[in-house]
Amino acid sequence: MARVREFDTEAALKAAMSAFRHKGYEGTSVQDLVDATGIGRGSLYAAFGSKEGLYLAVMDRYREQYALPLIELLGSGAPARELVRSMLLGLVDEIVHDDCTQSCLIVSATTERLPHDPEVAGRVRDTTASLEDALTEVIGRAQASGEVTSARDARGLARFLLTTIHGLRIMGAINTDRRYLMSAVEVALGCLD
Repeated sequence: MARVREFDTEAALKAAMSAFRHKGYEGTSVQDLVDATGIGRGSLYAAFGSKEGLYLAVMDRYREQYALPLIELLGSGAPARELVRSMLLGLVDEIVHDDCTQSCLIVSATTERLPHDPEVAGRVRDTTASLEDALTEVIGRAQASGEVTSARDARGLARFLLTTIHGLRIMGAINTDRRYLMSAVEVALGCLD
């Protein structure tokens, strides 16, 4: 008879996510994951197969927790400029509040794992493509209504905003000053004029 899992998977994924966001994949040892989750090594391996299996599960949960709600927000039908501003301000608030102690899992996965891990690369690309598509749709609708300039391609503007989002994460690790980060946000918003 198979053993019943004796831990809360959601709590384990949350704790592992925090560990990976603080130390990255390479910097997080299996012992760090055991300490963070409070789950024995054998149970972690039984549930996730490996450290990489746990990392992939964490990436899936990260997408559900951060990317999918953002995509849903972008599809809400609210004015594009308001949505983009809210999205960027929310990110700045998060960076300033966290004092950038936690990295964006997508950014760290891109720099750390993407070149040599096809499963991570697929997840990063899928998440990024979904965000780009949602931004493109919002901007396209706003261009059709005259809310946003039509002088630039909607897809190009979406890619620029996505680059801004990831850039804010990286620059926020260097400087968590709100005025510093907001100066970049204001320039990005100006591109919609």
